[in-house]
Amino acid sequence: MTIFVDIGSLDDIPRQGARLVRTAQGCVAVFRTMDDRVFALDDRCPHKGGPLSEGIVHGSSVTCPLHNWVFDLNTGAAQGADQGRVRTHPVRVDQGRVLIDASLIRSRNAA
Repeated sequence: MTIFVDIGSLDDIPRQGARLVRTAQGCVAVFRTMDDRVFALDDRCPHKGGPLSEGIVHGSSVTCPLHNWVFDLNTGAAQGADQGRVRTHPVRVDQGRVLIDASLIRSRNAA
């Protein structure tokens, strides 16, 4: 069972935008689509390490700001001719609050 932790209000993330969350596991980009769905992916493009949180959100995809690679927000898979994958993380919205997998927040050294 996944335990979730509150990281802020849905309204803190612009529609078709992202919020960067620094975690014990590294930086995670939390995306909001035009229809208020949320997704969480590692904030690093596998191509050249571009910050996906600064990318363009369109539909249920994000385009890397460095070299225009497009990733499916549902699966993290690169689209089109590009190959690669970005790790996704459990995230949800509950009563207007964005909740992310608590295991991301815990220190790697925590028991």
